[in-house]
Amino acid sequence: MHPGFAGACRMVLSGEAGIRRIQHVARRPLLGGFALLSALRAVPGAAPAVLAQVPAPPAQGGDGRNELRLGALFPFTGPLALLGDESFRGLEMAVDECNGAGGLLTRPVRLVKADVGDASRAVAEARRLTGSEKVVAVLGTSASALASAASQVVDGQGLPYFELDSIADPITERGLRGLFRACPRASDFARVSVEAVEMLADAWARALAPADGPVARMVPRVAILFEDGLYGQSVSGFQEARLRERGMPPVEKLSYPSRPDGLAAFVQRLRGVEAEVVLHSGYPGEVVLLYRAMREVAWRPRMVIGAGAGYSLSDTARAVGADFEGTLNVDFTPFAVNDAAAPGARPFAEAYKRRYGAEPRSGHSLSSYVGTQAFLEAVQRAGSVERDRVRAAMLALDLPEGTLANGWGARFDEAGQNTRARPYLMQWQGGRQVTVAPPLAAVAELRDRMG
Repeated sequence: MHPGFAGACRMVLSGEAGIRRIQHVARRPLLGGFALLSALRAVPGAAPAVLAQVPAPPAQGGDGRNELRLGALFPFTGPLALLGDESFRGLEMAVDECNGAGGLLTRPVRLVKADVGDASRAVAEARRLTGSEKVVAVLGTSASALASAASQVVDGQGLPYFELDSIADPITERGLRGLFRACPRASDFARVSVEAVEMLADAWARALAPADGPVARMVPRVAILFEDGLYGQSVSGFQEARLRERGMPPVEKLSYPSRPDGLAAFVQRLRGVEAEVVLHSGYPGEVVLLYRAMREVAWRPRMVIGAGAGYSLSDTARAVGADFEGTLNVDFTPFAVNDAAAPGARPFAEAYKRRYGAEPRSGHSLSSYVGTQAFLEAVQRAGSVERDRVRAAMLALDLPEGTLANGWGARFDEAGQNTRARPYLMQWQGGRQVTVAPPLAAVAELRDRMG
């Protein structure tokens, strides 16, 4: 294992067989941190692996000419600040771990933060990072519109850009050689959300069927509601196409402008078409507005299914209150997940709490951590931060699903998309988000109604 990650993970094993197994694995260039968890599952009697408690690196002294500067481009203020900060924390933990183990290419890594709230600001900050700040790569960004704008600038400067958690499919469809995305796409989110609709329809049909009679197929009345940005347009477009393929054309499809004042008129439209399921793609404040509007008109559908973003955050659940109970969400791996599917989720959450003094607010930090590890590993294998050499190393990564801490693998296609990243279906039950599908990852049964 290369020096930059040799001490990144402390493992507790039982017996000489386990020790021999880890000695063998340590000779291979695997990802740092949780990647070695895949080896543990082959060791009978092995105890769970835990993150090394690596402190944040000290400030770089002198002129800092030896450090590798990475841009961290996220919304740290404004309506997307919680998502941006949560994602940044995963990046920060991966870099802290790397520095604690000796650095990258034997050099300390320094994160240079950029606060971006809209696409124009993302362009300006990407230019600053790649110009006066002299970063060697940029990572981000929590919102698809920001990712699309910033990545174009960074790639134009001939530098690598690594997207950790923005999902719109078009981000990786522009032929940018230095762009890579670690997380799933909007089309993946749409597929799982429509599968959730079918699961609900089956449950409702079984409830109506005679005890010994056949179960007739039920076609629920599904409506689509989305923010009219790149994220919402991408998710909703794939949802509509998927619903039509499955014989469930939406009864309504509504978009609203960015940062709406309220959603009461849209809820009245949904009520008017008697929507039973609402598929909603929205950011945190918009989710709160939707539930507030439903409460004001004393109506709600049988189920709301979110597409990550605002539906992922514990802060959203607290802001909405009891009405959020039972809400479904499609998103990155949460922390209430079966260890067999995501072997590193629990250890990561413990390390996160030691680092920040609080529980993780969503799975965005874990996915960001895993994605950052993939980028750091590619740079280490490339022996350089030069874009084409990093690209070759990224394309050579081949880690099966289930290898990484959140259950993902790593295999990047020519467009830069990780083809081994999958969203899960989860539900807010008892004030926390628990995985309900797929079966390997589930820790709770799906409830077919909100409330």
